[in-house]
Amino acid sequence: MSSSIHSASPNPVIDVRSVTRRFGSKTVLDDISLQVERGEVFGLLGPSGSGKTTLIKLITGIDKADGGSVHMLGEQMPKLAMLQRFGYMAQSDALYNELTAKQNLTFFGSLFGLKGSQLSKRIETAMSIVNLQDDLNKTVAAYSGGMKRRLSLALSLLHEPELLILDEPTVGIDPVLRQSIWQELSDMRRRGTTIVLTTHVMDEADKCDRLGLIRDGKLTAIGTPEAIKASSGSATLEEAFIVYGGGVRA
Repeated sequence: MSSSIHSASPNPVIDVRSVTRRFGSKTVLDDISLQVERGEVFGLLGPSGSGKTTLIKLITGIDKADGGSVHMLGEQMPKLAMLQRFGYMAQSDALYNELTAKQNLTFFGSLFGLKGSQLSKRIETAMSIVNLQDDLNKTVAAYSGGMKRRLSLALSLLHEPELLILDEPTVGIDPVLRQSIWQELSDMRRRGTTIVLTTHVMDEADKCDRLGLIRDGKLTAIGTPEAIKASSGSATLEEAFIVYGGGVRA
């Protein structure tokens, strides 16, 4: 049973309805429905293996549901033309190691239709957000794991998408930089960008406008962090997650 669901909007940015995904005999997502509104930071919170990444892949059109429907910005997914309209940072870094960071950014920027001075300006802005402006001409092979995560984030921000989808964006990133990335995400949200992210870090989940708690492929609660805590009778999100995830009812 879920906590109180946000009142449905006629034009949500993401509209997931009764989605099911199976791999062989295993049901990875079980009848998931949720909506994400324009300009909100929506977090999917759950342990590894709970189905978060599979749901993200369905939303982005990388994978297809066995049942139910997924709409993004009014279009049924998957749809190739939608790639220009959202930014996506996967859990594993999709980078060309033999190229420099600048060459990676230039290549992906051209896919988004960016060129010339506009592309240069966006590269500069995106790299300063993730504090990599001094490492632009290094090959990605020389980057540490944390630097690669930051470059992946810069790539997802490059074309100033109206929707940003981030799968565990701050894993392997030091706390100081994590704070500055969250500051930038808040600024983008204020400018009207919709952000969907997955996390298993409770203090990050607390920064989201709304959360979906996911466990064993089921959405166990959805609402603001405060509402989820209140409805489960918990002082912290961690406690609330145990209440909703462990089959215990408050």
